[in-house]
Amino acid sequence: MADNLDHFIDGLQDQIYRETRAAYGEKAFERWQNMRHMGPMEDPEGYARITGSCGDTMEIFLKFQTDCVKEASFQTDGCGTSAVCGSYAAEMAMGKKPDELVKITGEKILKVLGGFPKEDEHCAYLAAETLQEALNEYMIKQTRRTV
Repeated sequence: MADNLDHFIDGLQDQIYRETRAAYGEKAFERWQNMRHMGPMEDPEGYARITGSCGDTMEIFLKFQTDCVKEASFQTDGCGTSAVCGSYAAEMAMGKKPDELVKITGEKILKVLGGFPKEDEHCAYLAAETLQEALNEYMIKQTRRTV
């Protein structure tokens, strides 16, 4: 009996993985399985927290060195798609200067991932918007230091 249940569960898990890969692509699936850049950061120089229209909250944390992103991380209370997008937003920010960070958009995140189902595209825009707000906070702090 237990062997039948284990076999059923394994088959169900395999089916879920196949359907997820088909809907979201291999890159998103791999990142979902092996999340990177996830977790809060102590003393970030740029930080933002935004709740999207879907109810997911995204946080982005940035640290800079010589005006380039040295560390970037995210956290979310949202779905797997939000987590994948937050992870890619943080990864795309690494090593970038502020004028390069402003070019990271929801469209660019979706392009890197190979696209998402229409109903999940908003997650990429939430990640990009949160990244831009974290950059904005960093820039405001820099302006205050020079005044």
